[in-house]
Amino acid sequence: MMKNISRFMAVVLALFLISSGNVFAKEFVNGIDANFPPFAYVDKSGNPSGFDIDAVNWIAKKMGFTVKHQPMDWDGIIPNLVAKKIDFIASGMSITPERQKMVNFTIPYWEIKQVFVSKKDAALTVDQVLKGNHRLGVQRGTSEAEWLKDTAIKKGWNFKLVYYDSAPLAIEDVLNGRIAAAAMDDAPAIDAAGKKPIKILGTFGMPNEQFGYAVRKQDTKLLNTLNKGLKMIMADPYWDELVKKYLRK
Repeated sequence: MMKNISRFMAVVLALFLISSGNVFAKEFVNGIDANFPPFAYVDKSGNPSGFDIDAVNWIAKKMGFTVKHQPMDWDGIIPNLVAKKIDFIASGMSITPERQKMVNFTIPYWEIKQVFVSKKDAALTVDQVLKGNHRLGVQRGTSEAEWLKDTAIKKGWNFKLVYYDSAPLAIEDVLNGRIAAAAMDDAPAIDAAGKKPIKILGTFGMPNEQFGYAVRKQDTKLLNTLNKGLKMIMADPYWDELVKKYLRK
């Protein structure tokens, strides 16, 4: 009899936890850019790492689900989300009107601005990059890639966009002289400038953007859970530890 009561209580407890919205009885897959430090990347040991990885791991633990971080090509990451190959995207994704037509976003958790980077010893200005017929690198599938392409037509800027799979690959071509500069978010630019002989030239007129986690339109329960988790971690001392570790070195 005691065994039956124990089993009954276990079932009741499990149903209560699931219905409370705080616990999921499954593993979720987070799609990430494998080369977007400091927010998301694969380290030398082959493990996903970065600001977003650590934050999501904390949220998963607090909210009672497990998470797997799945690297994939950035320009196909939203189609993979919509096709249910992943469950959400927490990997330094800007909240844009175009993306909001396809997915829903959590509350913003970080604001970024876009900058140009060049060799540390380059005698180059932002204006010269825009108007001087230079080769400019940018990661494909990013909001800055679309903004630069569209705005160049409107303003008559004279540069040639060269597309890359990641911002670090663009930086490598800056260093070897294949491109004059690269456009990217300021956080990865600052991270790279601390490791390689490059410098930040400055912003180029694109409005600041905010990062959020992306989920499918129909996944309201997951969206609510991630929002709750984000609010919890942003109010916790651990958030300041992550910011200090990854974003304000």
